[in-house]
Amino acid sequence: MRLRVDLVLLLVFLAQSPAVGQPWAKKMFEETEHDFGTVARSAKAEYEFRLSNLYLEDVHIASVRSSCGCTSPRIKTPLLKTYEKGAIVATLNTRSFYGKKGATITVTLDKPFYAEVQLHVRSYIRSDVVFHPGCVQLGSVDRGSPADTRVTVDYAGRSNWKILEVTSSDPHVSGHVVETNRNQGRVQYDLRVHLDENAPVGYVNNPLTLITNDQRAKHIPVPVEGRVTSEITVSPTSLFIGVMEPGTQVTRQLLVKGKKPFRILSVSCDAASFKVDASIPQEAKRVHLLPLTFTAGGSTGRVAERIRIETDLDGTTAELAAYAVVSSR
Repeated sequence: MRLRVDLVLLLVFLAQSPAVGQPWAKKMFEETEHDFGTVARSAKAEYEFRLSNLYLEDVHIASVRSSCGCTSPRIKTPLLKTYEKGAIVATLNTRSFYGKKGATITVTLDKPFYAEVQLHVRSYIRSDVVFHPGCVQLGSVDRGSPADTRVTVDYAGRSNWKILEVTSSDPHVSGHVVETNRNQGRVQYDLRVHLDENAPVGYVNNPLTLITNDQRAKHIPVPVEGRVTSEITVSPTSLFIGVMEPGTQVTRQLLVKGKKPFRILSVSCDAASFKVDASIPQEAKRVHLLPLTFTAGGSTGRVAERIRIETDLDGTTAELAAYAVVSSR
């Protein structure tokens, strides 16, 4: 697919008007609205508004601001090159606010020229349900190892309030509750969470859901945070070579690290445009440097491939995405 600068972007460059610049900037975001739904007091509640630079020019996010103290925004990646991805993270202040809340987050960009994009969030923060801590914290877990943790759920209100069930959208995460106290409208549960040994490498962040007998707010999400780590890691996890002219060549270094010494058996890629130096060191060590060379072909557009690295650690492999943009501009 041939890469081209969007017509709207060209018109903005000609007009140099912030008002005209809004459509091109908004187009980069996957979505501009999010409903957190019902959230417990003190629960950790974050959402990433993801965006991707669709243009040849670098995009720089200068600042973000919120219309309400109930929501704090931050920039995950201020500078985005062609096809690079970033996010604006919206965090609810569930400790200081409760009830129905809404906020408008204004994102200001100053490169390649000025523009503003507005993002909208809404939520209902319960004052009667509190989590300690604010989310399920699994931490860093080695692949193949199970993990267990607990969260205390406090409720103040109706004397007959109950948690009926705990559901999970992640097949590797399960939870159940044990009632530990009930006295004069105050109820306390111990939420026990288990991550099984078959969880794949990557982040664990799908929330659990408490099903209660409160028909007005039957479902209460419980955020989950954790990461299953592999015996080896590759840095960067996603490599952008850059914007290159046809026929040019560039080499980047890949850093491959292990928890113990290992050997690299092979490096493969489906595209001939990406190649790793054939003289891969044969000795076992914890850190390897691999030179990855990209040669731009005659066709313009985006070139994206996955690089696979096989090691001698019980067949453990690592992958990374590598991509470049070939342009004759």
